[in-house]
Amino acid sequence: MTETPLIVPALGATYQALSPWVEALLRFIVGMAIVPHGMRMCLGYFKGTGIAASSVRDVINMFDRKGYQPARLLAYGVVLTQFVAGPCVALGLFTRPMALPYFILMALSAYDHAKYDGYFWNKSGIEYPAMWSVGVLYFLINGGG
Repeated sequence: MTETPLIVPALGATYQALSPWVEALLRFIVGMAIVPHGMRMCLGYFKGTGIAASSVRDVINMFDRKGYQPARLLAYGVVLTQFVAGPCVALGLFTRPMALPYFILMALSAYDHAKYDGYFWNKSGIEYPAMWSVGVLYFLINGGG
């Protein structure tokens, strides 16, 4: 690959020195971003933040209502992704294998939100889960660094 020309060549050494740190920061943020959603959906934290589910049972019922089957298995898969795969990606542990279910969850979530809610994040649309699915896709392809 060829190097990207720098607008300010004098900053080349700074970019090179910061690159691994910035990638680690991105990995941490992408991985941990899903944990509060798990806390909200499955443990009942952050009430009044836009989702009715506050327990695994509620998540199972939501999947049943939307026609996603087997709802129980899918709900527990979501819980494991939110509380295991996300933190593993954040810490760089088994990054690629953990990024796979995280990517699948976010891609399916983006599809679901597009189907029911449209595009914009403030209307629960595809924008937010699509962005996170692309973020985790980067680490699925490139590993933890």
